[in-house]
Amino acid sequence: MNKGRYYGIKSSPAHVRDILRMLISRDFKLRYKRSIFGVGWSLLVPLAQLAVLYLVFSQMLRLNIPHFTSFLLTGILPWTWFCNSLMYSSVTIVDNRELVKQVGFPVAVLPIAMVLSQLVHFIIAMPVLGAFLLADGFQPSLAILALPAVILVQFMLTMSIAYLVATLQVKFRDTQYLLGIFLFLFFYLTPVFWDAALVPEPFHSFLLLNPVGALLNNYRDIFMYGRWPALLPLAIVAGISSVALALGYLLFLQARDRFVEEL
Repeated sequence: MNKGRYYGIKSSPAHVRDILRMLISRDFKLRYKRSIFGVGWSLLVPLAQLAVLYLVFSQMLRLNIPHFTSFLLTGILPWTWFCNSLMYSSVTIVDNRELVKQVGFPVAVLPIAMVLSQLVHFIIAMPVLGAFLLADGFQPSLAILALPAVILVQFMLTMSIAYLVATLQVKFRDTQYLLGIFLFLFFYLTPVFWDAALVPEPFHSFLLLNPVGALLNNYRDIFMYGRWPALLPLAIVAGISSVALALGYLLFLQARDRFVEEL
C-alpha cells in the first residue's frame, strides 16, 4: 500500500476546509475548557506583557519612543501570533497521534490549523489595538488595505518554520524546548519593544536579516503612521517566505511516511 495516501493533502478543497474548521474549533474548545475568561486569555496575556514592558521601558529605562503604548502593542500582537504558532505547531503531530494514524487523514493540515488558530486570536485582538491607537490620536487610513498582504506574508513565513519544527519534533523531542529558547532570545533581537531607528548605523545591516522585524515595521506603518508599507522589504520577505515554505513543506512530505512508526 502507498503510505503517501495516509498523509498527503489529497482530499478536495472543501473537505480540507471542513477539517481545518474542525481542528480550529477543537483547539479553542480544548484550550479554554473550564476557563473563566475563555478566549479572553488571548487578550489578557499580551496586555499583561504590554503593561510590564511599558513600565520597564517607559518609566524605568526610558527609550523615548513616541506613543510607546501603541508602538508596543502593534509589535506584541504580531509577535505573539508568530511565537505561539511555532510553539503549538512543534507538538501538533506528536499530540495528534490518533489522527495521524487514521488512513487518509491529511496530516499536513495540522500545522496549518495551529497557525490559523493563532491568526484568529490575532484578529480577535484587533479591536483592542484599535482602541489604543484611537486613544493615542491615530486615525485609520487607506493604508489599512495593505494589511491582508502583510498578514499573508507573515502566514507564509510562519508556516515555513511550522512545518520544519513539526517535522523535527517527531524525530527529536527536544525540539520544542530548543525552540522556546530560540524564541526567547529572538524576541530581544526583534524590534517588538525597541525602535529599529534607534539602532546605530553599523548594525543596520544585521536588522535586514530579521524578516519578522521587517513585518513589524510594516504593521506600524499601516496602523500608526497611516502609510503604505515599503514595497521592497515586503517583497523580499515575501520571496524568502515563499521559498522557505516550499522547502519546509517538501521536508514535511519526505518525513511524513515515517510519522506513524516514530510516534
